[in-house]
Amino acid sequence: MRFFVPTDIYVEKDCVKNHAQNILAVGKRALIVTGRNSAAANGSLNDVTNILNADEIPYLIFSEVEENPSTDTVGKAAQTAREFKADFIIGIGGGSAIDAAKAVALLLVNPDVDADELHKAPSHPLDHAPVVAVPTTCGTGSEATPVSIITNHKINLKKSIPHIIFPVLALVDGKYLASAKKQLIVNTAVDALAHMVESILNVKSNLFNRMCPEYGLKLWGECKDALSAAQNATGNDAENAAPIDASLYEKLMLTSTIAGMSIAQTSTAVPHGMSYDLTLHAGVPHGPAVGYFLAAYVEVCAKFVPQDVEKILSLLGIENVDKFAEMLRKLIGTCTVTREMRDKFAAAMKTNRSKLDLVPGKITPEDIDYIYEKSLMVE
Repeated sequence: MRFFVPTDIYVEKDCVKNHAQNILAVGKRALIVTGRNSAAANGSLNDVTNILNADEIPYLIFSEVEENPSTDTVGKAAQTAREFKADFIIGIGGGSAIDAAKAVALLLVNPDVDADELHKAPSHPLDHAPVVAVPTTCGTGSEATPVSIITNHKINLKKSIPHIIFPVLALVDGKYLASAKKQLIVNTAVDALAHMVESILNVKSNLFNRMCPEYGLKLWGECKDALSAAQNATGNDAENAAPIDASLYEKLMLTSTIAGMSIAQTSTAVPHGMSYDLTLHAGVPHGPAVGYFLAAYVEVCAKFVPQDVEKILSLLGIENVDKFAEMLRKLIGTCTVTREMRDKFAAAMKTNRSKLDLVPGKITPEDIDYIYEKSLMVE
């Protein structure tokens, strides 16, 4: 058994300010990698730049990261970092920003690697510049994983790059959720849920690494009613209610980081593998794209590891798989695609050994078809 997360992680209110010296110890010139608006709106960007300004650390802000960051974007950011002579990268935002920051950190110190070649396996491990992660959404847990999901539009590929890039420092503060839209919080929370479920229903699951998702699922279960209530509020309730109960912000962010620690040990499994095509070809946001497949995957795994499925449902406080599927529908609705698209996705998944080989049982092509048929509606 093995458990390994080398990132120095702090989860607390005002932790960027509280651990300013930890940031300043990482490097002397920073490229801040973030999205276009959210980091400025939620105060995280200001918290970081105040620290850099106070110690007169030169920095440059690259605020062009899109949802599902592309090889074009990370290539441009890396070139910007080289020209600025940055020696460390600060990723501020959701999973897209932090994943992009990781890819930029690798490209920065490997100028011979073209961004469009990031998905090719290297002949030897590559070094990377240090990364500081400041997450502002409660889903990907990228601050605690070595994974960077990048999209290459030239070859229609969305996938993790085969490089291990753990941030050296992660500063997790629930207050940054205060300005997030309700749907974003729900979507990212569903992603965190999938991380923990897929970590347990996984051949790499063991006594050590199950501690994280089991505790995280209990925390997620304590949030599920508030998430559902906020998502399903109507009329005056929807207009007057806060997007998500503010008392849950810290718990949701903690759960997300725990979920990231979970998949750092096991990797994600079939639902994530299925989600990438749905996002790339149908434009479905990542959290719902994973969530649509989650209940059917759990149902299939119940044939192989029924005790694990019972444990997951018990920790969440859910009676059975049907109730689990009902909860997910209330949170993210349903998804409709063409039959041709669904069949194409299923055919591709049947050859995805990197995900299929993680299933704790002999999953069949018929099981894959069942998951797609149960999860996606057809036009």
